[in-house]
This record gives sequence, structure tokens and C-alpha cells, in this order.
Amino acid sequence: MRLFLISLLAAVLTGCASNPPDPDPTAGSTSSSDSADTRSFDGDSGMGGEDVSSDLDTELGMIIYFDFDQSDLKPEYADLLARHAGRLSNSSRTRVRLEGHADERGSREYNIGLGERRSQAVRRMLLIQGASSNQISTVSFGEERPAAMGSDERSYAQNRRVEIRYLN
Repeated sequence: MRLFLISLLAAVLTGCASNPPDPDPTAGSTSSSDSADTRSFDGDSGMGGEDVSSDLDTELGMIIYFDFDQSDLKPEYADLLARHAGRLSNSSRTRVRLEGHADERGSREYNIGLGERRSQAVRRMLLIQGASSNQISTVSFGEERPAAMGSDERSYAQNRRVEIRYLN
């Protein structure tokens, strides 16, 4: 089973690699039904439900980290995402919000797009592994909500992430 999931992840990552990031974020935007919500976010703003992630933090990892300027999922997260997908597929009432983030390098607009691509990569993997699309919402905060303050590589690495938030 583990080998199958790693192979599946590799196939998805290979398919995602054909869409390089837009070097000029001001050169127009694309619209799709999978796009993340980039409106102002105040915690409960229209996303429905209360964040219950803290109850699961000890049980499952809730953060997926990314390399600089990348939205490709790392193979080391295959098992973690499989467990989240299993939880979602076993309970149709369970919902998650995937919150995409970026470090401070790049323009605000570019980082919003990068956070969106990251949250969509996690969303696609959860859907492939059995979650339903109506259980998953995405939002991109770009560089606006850093996990670590600082302008060094350690801080940047902590800010390049997708946080998985379970809602009730």
C-alpha cells in the first residue's frame, strides 16, 4: 500500500511539474473553479464551522512544508496526506480548510498565487485519495500570516506551508 501511494504521489508530482509558476504575476490571472479564496479572512468569514484542528494536532501532522518557490508536494508527506484523506473519506460530515502560505520574498500578488497553488496541490492529493470536493475549501494568505518572523532561511522555510484546519 505504501509503495502504491508513493508511486501515485510521484505520478501526480510529475504531472504538476508541467505548470511552472508565472514569472510575471501581473501578467493577468487565470480563473478556475479550483481557485483559492483570496478575500480578507477574519477566522469565520463565510468558511463555515469552527476550527477544531487543535484537537487533532497530537494525532496527525497539520502542516505541509514546501521548497522555495515550489508547489510540488514532497514524497515524505504521502502517508500524512493518506491519513487525512482516510479521515475525510470515512466521515462525510468532516470538513477541512487548506490555508496556503508563502515566505516574504516576491510580490504580494505572486505570493497569494503561490499560496493558492500550494493549497490546490494538497487538495488534489486529498481528492485522489478519496476525500470529497465538498469537504475541502482553500484559501491563500500569501505572506500575510507568517509562522515565523525573520528574514533568514529558517524563518522562510517555516512560512512556506499549507496548514490543514479541520472544521466542525
